[in-house]
Amino acid sequence: MLVRLVRAAIAVLFAAALSASCTNPFVPQYEYEEQVYLDVDGHALVVIDTSLAALVALRGAAIDPAIATADRNGVRQLVTAAGCHVEDVSRFWTRHGRKFVQIEVSASHIKDLPACKLLAWSTYSLDHIEHGGLRVQQHVGAPTPGTGEKTAWAGDELVAFKFHLPSRVTWQNVKLLDGTNGTTERGNILTWAQTLTDRLAGKPLDMQADMDGKSILHTTLWLFAGAFGAAVLVLVTAIWLVIRKGRKSRLV
Repeated sequence: MLVRLVRAAIAVLFAAALSASCTNPFVPQYEYEEQVYLDVDGHALVVIDTSLAALVALRGAAIDPAIATADRNGVRQLVTAAGCHVEDVSRFWTRHGRKFVQIEVSASHIKDLPACKLLAWSTYSLDHIEHGGLRVQQHVGAPTPGTGEKTAWAGDELVAFKFHLPSRVTWQNVKLLDGTNGTTERGNILTWAQTLTDRLAGKPLDMQADMDGKSILHTTLWLFAGAFGAAVLVLVTAIWLVIRKGRKSRLV
């Protein structure tokens, strides 16, 4: 449920975020970014924002980034052929002279994501833990570099992996680029980052987080239902008291 709602908002947020990242020097600009939007039942949507050059260098995509005629349909066909359930492929945009694209793929359960070859460098799990909580894990292994002409990287490019979790995070092992403990965004968005150099070298990345077993949406709906029920009860009580008072007045 949460993943479907998130997917409906991604197109609007994507345009706003792209505009903000281009004008705000404090917003990190990633050469390659994977974002996992997760439901408590395991359903997952993965949003990948990547330059075509990074898609070739990290995932072995058979695309020539220099070809101007490369289009979104070609990317969709390529990703679909890789066994991915493709939700959407965006139009290209350009940054630092390189073409970028956004790819959305989904799976009925997060553990099935590696069936998509684009995500096969990772293993995923979602397990129940004590006190009714859940633990999500992702281990990112070595890349699958493509063949052909290599991109001349500047050396300051960044790669990021994110969890957008559906409930309150109780523990996480987020690390910043310098190895120190990281922070979360708005409580349930976690980011692990690497330099592109480390990612190309296959430096492993282990991501773990514990969260409540009930989604924030589920809790919010119950709170709303409780508040609505209480309001109705107050209204009914008030009406009953008015009617009762009116009956007593007539008897007098």
